[in-house]
Amino acid sequence: MKIFNLIFCFIFIVFGALQYNDPDPYLWIPIYLFAAFLCWKASKGVFHPMTTLISIAFFTGYAIYKIFDPNGLIDWVNIHHAENIAETMKAEKPWVEESREFFGLVIIISVLVTNYFYGRKVSQSKSV
Repeated sequence: MKIFNLIFCFIFIVFGALQYNDPDPYLWIPIYLFAAFLCWKASKGVFHPMTTLISIAFFTGYAIYKIFDPNGLIDWVNIHHAENIAETMKAEKPWVEESREFFGLVIIISVLVTNYFYGRKVSQSKSV
């Protein structure tokens, strides 16, 4: 898990750095850097179960919002027929930006859920 978390720590730092020209960098840079921080701590064997659970709940709520947001995931799938959102780096269409943000949240949630269950397993094995 140490390598897993170091890789995702690096990935989240890169994702955060790429947000400098985003329409809302004040939101996305801290999101990615917070996920990177949790991965860095987990790579050191330090797990914060309550912080991780609260983060999972927050990011899941935000991802659900992104699904139903105007120009969000539902619009991208239904109206725009899931057109390629990775064609260019510029998000000139609003549903491209919203869909990418949704998938970024899914990545963060997946990593945090993995860390949560691994951290629980480690803490249970230490208490036995």
